Amino acid sequence: MEKNIKLEKTFRYYTFGNPEKAQHIWFVLHGYGQLAYFFLRKFNSLDPDKHFIVAPEGMHRFYLNGTSGRVGASWMTKEARLDDIEDNHNFLDQLSNKITSDYSFKQRTILGFSQGGATASRWHQKNNFKASNFILWACVFPPDLSQTYDEDVFKNSNNYFVLGKKDEYFQDNFEEIINEYKSNISNIKILTFDGQHNIEAKTLKMIANEL
Repeated sequence: MEKNIKLEKTFRYYTFGNPEKAQHIWFVLHGYGQLAYFFLRKFNSLDPDKHFIVAPEGMHRFYLNGTSGRVGASWMTKEARLDDIEDNHNFLDQLSNKITSDYSFKQRTILGFSQGGATASRWHQKNNFKASNFILWACVFPPDLSQTYDEDVFKNSNNYFVLGKKDEYFQDNFEEIINEYKSNISNIKILTFDGQHNIEAKTLKMIANEL
């Protein structure tokens, strides 16, 4: 018989920028097998006096190859899926509440990359962070939200989907995934770039300048 017990756990996150000066806070959620410290580096092209970047790390860390060497993190698997979703939301809610109670920001953005896109989508749908901008990058829209997402949340945010034309994970369904986003989120801007499965600095800066 499966049972559960709730315990206190230590979560890790990294930041870039000056929260005392920045008027724009970003929560950026990494992809499968990445660590927040390295993922955060992809946002170093943004002005640290204008943008404060928060990179939370998925709660599940593991060795990428075998039983030693490089380590990556994951947001969830199919096992105990609903528990992990709840834990992710609690982590992100508490972290965002702590930071926004200490500092004031005019703009709030959620960005989810690859596997982090599903967690970003579900968290945005809860609307506790009240993001004004929502960016999904090289990820699949979570199927459990495709028919049930709170349309008002997405209508009230600036929405982007970004995909590299050479993304190795979407070569077989490039147009299909773009059309899926268009059908699920009516007011979404689709951006593509000539690159692979990565955060491309030029496109990132272009979005930041638009927001």
